Amino acid sequence: MLLIRNPSIRILFAGQALYWSCSMIGITLTALVGLQLAPLNALATLPLGLWMLGNLFAVQPLSLFMQRHGRRPGLLLGAGAGVVGGLLSALGVWLADFALFCLGALPIGVYQASAMYYRFAALEAAEEAHKGRASAYVIGGGVLAAVLVPSMTLWARSALSTPFVGAYLLIAILAALAALLMMKLPEGTAPRRAKAGLGELRLLLRRPVVRAAIATTAIGNGLMVLVMNATPLAMNLCGFGLASSAQVIQWHMLGMFLPAFLAGPLVDRLGSRRVAVLGGVILLASAAIALAGLQQLHFLLSSLLLGLGWNLMLVAGTTLLAEGHSDTERGQAQGLMELLNGLMAACAAFTAGALISGLGWDAINLIILPLVGLAMLMLLPARRGLLEAAG
Repeated sequence: MLLIRNPSIRILFAGQALYWSCSMIGITLTALVGLQLAPLNALATLPLGLWMLGNLFAVQPLSLFMQRHGRRPGLLLGAGAGVVGGLLSALGVWLADFALFCLGALPIGVYQASAMYYRFAALEAAEEAHKGRASAYVIGGGVLAAVLVPSMTLWARSALSTPFVGAYLLIAILAALAALLMMKLPEGTAPRRAKAGLGELRLLLRRPVVRAAIATTAIGNGLMVLVMNATPLAMNLCGFGLASSAQVIQWHMLGMFLPAFLAGPLVDRLGSRRVAVLGGVILLASAAIALAGLQQLHFLLSSLLLGLGWNLMLVAGTTLLAEGHSDTERGQAQGLMELLNGLMAACAAFTAGALISGLGWDAINLIILPLVGLAMLMLLPARRGLLEAAG
């Protein structure tokens, strides 16, 4: 099995588990902590928005840095930022300082940006016939987080005298473990440097395959972040406690990562485009269930499908992107994908609190419909481009 044979895949799998453990703690608690510390309820998701903003600012520089110096230094740098962010966030909670708590979110976003390149590093460590599996298996590392973290989150929330401080210290500890892992990552050969500039980016974006790949992952990621960040707030407004929210987030995480072990073989067998379409259909099903009611079962099932749809679109879009660029364009293409993924996620995180307060839960789920439709339309010229290239 690829996951067992390849040392890079094993390390990246474990690193993904550690990153998503940090992320799951943040997803479960940060909006609720923000609700306690923020001067206005509409600002409750501002720390999550800044988390995404840190990711947004870091993705392109990290990609170009790794193009020049290799994967290991860039991934190690990102994990170190996670340590700093966890410590700053813990201090902000301890001092009840909303501004400091927000500041801690920015370096955690840098950690997120670096972790998003784990799946690309997996592509480079695998044979051509197994690239879909390699990327998907590394994404599947989040399964461990989904299984273990909910109970860890509830314990860490009350581990110290000031509630929630222990949870953010736990983020710092997990990020430190990830840094130790990245030090052991076998370093591949960095490709030759390519010219970097707006002209090269425009050249990439002229390719239908690249546009479709980026739209698939960016729309899937943005919708997942929007609904995921709004879910704990919506459940809180419906009278559900933290334990109920943690259970729903746990099932959401299982939906995000458990299907990766099937998504990879599906991409290798059926092709990226078909798997991306299937992911979009599942996102529409998630919205339909969320609109059908406000019981915990509705939240749980819609969150599960939200994660599944995101997984398929991410694996499919990542693999599709590799078909549209050369080795020398790798840093720019991957950085562009993660830049737009981060932009969509930042917009979603910044607006989630305001949307849930101003428009409500139903409006957030209705947003899924046109955006999924747009992603599906952009896959059509990508298919024609692939057929022409094959001919």
